[in-house]
Amino acid sequence: MPAAVLVDAGRFAGMTSEPPSSPDIASLRREYADRGLTADDLGTDPITAFQQWHDAAASAGLHEPNAMVVATVDGSTPSSRMVLLKGLDERGFVFYTNSQSRKGRELTANPTCALLFPWHPLERQVRIEGTAEPVSQAEADSYFSGRPRGSQLGAWASPQSEVVPDRDFLAERYQHMADRFAPSDVVPRPPHWCGYRVRPHRIEFWQGRPGRMHDRIVFERVAAETWSTERLAP
Repeated sequence: MPAAVLVDAGRFAGMTSEPPSSPDIASLRREYADRGLTADDLGTDPITAFQQWHDAAASAGLHEPNAMVVATVDGSTPSSRMVLLKGLDERGFVFYTNSQSRKGRELTANPTCALLFPWHPLERQVRIEGTAEPVSQAEADSYFSGRPRGSQLGAWASPQSEVVPDRDFLAERYQHMADRFAPSDVVPRPPHWCGYRVRPHRIEFWQGRPGRMHDRIVFERVAAETWSTERLAP
């Protein structure tokens, strides 16, 4: 027994309780490729240009290329979170959520919001500013009906953004909904679950360049189907 203790002590000799050192955040950096971006590369329609960039991100195998940051504001306090883009056409960018969540409440009070698509492996990002409005009930019903059953039950079970006592509380609510709707039942859309369409008035395309001299091309809406284009300093 003592020998075993000696072996263990030798194996752990020199080890301390100090945590491993982490890299210096200020020193984390990488150089960007010399790809370049001009206004001619994007054309005159930023929605079409965005679709092309999104398709490139999907073709490159990026994890959830439709993931975007949605930023809202409540009075003077901004908040942001990741959601998934679930619709895109000439009218704008669509996502779905619980209207009683924090973002839902904030969009009701102030529909002005911003989106951000961070495609780091491609050294690209797209920033969008606009106004959110609810999609039609028919559009929300159609999308909800195509969601996985588990996600449908979760939409009923989760009091999104509310304080809950513990994980068991959520598990019990989920099981209650699983028992409420039989496997053969069509799970209806909850009345508090809806979609929002962000109608953009400003879309910025960002491409990384060497020396932090990045390319930034911004589109500003000047009429229903007309956009102006400007280059911004990085």
